Amino acid sequence: MAATSHSSLASPASLSEHQPPMGLRERKKLKTRIAIRRATYRLITEQGYEATTIEQIAEAAEVSPSTVFRYFPTKEDIVLTDEYDPVMAALLRSRPAGEPPLESIRFILDEATRAMMSTDYDEVIQRTKLMVEVPAVRARMTETMSSTAKLLTDALVERTGRDADDFEVRIFVAAVLGALREITLYWGERGSQDDLTALIHRALDNLAAGLRL
Repeated sequence: MAATSHSSLASPASLSEHQPPMGLRERKKLKTRIAIRRATYRLITEQGYEATTIEQIAEAAEVSPSTVFRYFPTKEDIVLTDEYDPVMAALLRSRPAGEPPLESIRFILDEATRAMMSTDYDEVIQRTKLMVEVPAVRARMTETMSSTAKLLTDALVERTGRDADDFEVRIFVAAVLGALREITLYWGERGSQDDLTALIHRALDNLAAGLRL
């Protein structure tokens, strides 16, 4: 999902309830990640993505370049990495046992979208614009989806009692994440003017029904 701050994870309530507790060390790490991310977006707004360097980001965030690399292996990761995945996985685990997996996914995406659009709208727009316009960001987005896939797969395996390498679970997660990637790009290509939640529902309905000729 989109980049977010700790305050973003406090809303709506269902996300807050499933946010893993953080000690002082974890809160300091989160604060540093947010500072690096905000500095990056600010610099990109001022001078463009390609012109923005890790050294400039480090200076703007008041950390060392090595600290930036410790939190984010690549510049693309600064744009793409967020705090939502663990919370969404926990929320997925909490859904009613008999609820169809696709409806559970619909629920957690609704919650996450509402939170990020209400608190980090400008960053979401900029991030999506970079996904559309910068090939390196778009390529890295596809690569980093593997970590999201593992979290969702683990949660679904627990809920369904299936094996971790179950074929149907892997295909389901891959289909959902592939749909999310295309939703994001479609939304960004159209100037982020469409209702994002409506697009998500439309895509999930399409997955449920299949492509009709």
